[in-house]
Amino acid sequence: MAAGFEKLAADALPPTTPETRFNGHSMVGALKRVLVCSPRTACWHQPERAARWRELGFVHAPNFEKAQAQHEALCRELEACGAEVEDIPPAMELSLDAVYAHDASLPTDFGLILMRPGKPNRVFEGKHHGSFCQILGIPMLAKITAPATSEAGDMVWLDSKTLLIGHSYRTNDQGIQQIRGLLKPKGMEVLSAPLPHGPGPSACLHLMSLISLLDERTALVDLPWLAVETVELLSARGYQFIEIDYSERDTLACNVLSLGEKRLLALEENPKTNQKLRAAGFDVRTFAGSELCINGRGGPTCLTRPLLRG
Repeated sequence: MAAGFEKLAADALPPTTPETRFNGHSMVGALKRVLVCSPRTACWHQPERAARWRELGFVHAPNFEKAQAQHEALCRELEACGAEVEDIPPAMELSLDAVYAHDASLPTDFGLILMRPGKPNRVFEGKHHGSFCQILGIPMLAKITAPATSEAGDMVWLDSKTLLIGHSYRTNDQGIQQIRGLLKPKGMEVLSAPLPHGPGPSACLHLMSLISLLDERTALVDLPWLAVETVELLSARGYQFIEIDYSERDTLACNVLSLGEKRLLALEENPKTNQKLRAAGFDVRTFAGSELCINGRGGPTCLTRPLLRG
């Protein structure tokens, strides 16, 4: 053990080669490789799993066929942009939430950090990400340990050496400190951003619920919900803001995935915000997310765990 986190033994890591295909530290580079978890993999089609939808915070009982079709549309868009799509294998311990693959791990240029989600039913996901990513040739850097909690939906790379982490009900101060302890010796700065109470502990309000970086200097934001210090930090770093259409807040308008090279992937349910993005010069591709995204409160960024960006 070191600084509260568990560092993986060097001899347990797969050998790295010049062909190792992973990195981190960018939210906006051209997407080359991405991990997903389909509703089929997360067992949305199994009645005993689907029956837990209320306790997991879903709006209504999931429709597996519709959700799976929407996920397949998502994957077609990812492949059309040139990304290699990796679907994680199923496991008995996965819950409906596993489709939101972004949260359980944080890739860095040094290897994968396995998260310890603040939502108890998701704790297994970090270990599962780690096992599969080792098969993909991605080494493990460390895993976050109790009492820390951490979900990667709270983590935004502002540049290649600066990680902004939201302090939320899902990522606590101990989690932020463990990640800071991991990355500071490697020359990385870790900053903390306070998040509002919002809908409360049972809801999912991540930092990335309020900010989506679109390119190196443009951010889509839900401005009224951001803390003043976060707005000032982004402004001081030269970011220009595009505000969502606030009538589309509940349909996850702020949750937009950068595909790189001015290309974005958004939900078709948010036409007003998408038009703002197009007017700002972005190529916006869309897919329907009524069942897959809005029902479980996780949009395009939540559904994807980028492993390699250009």
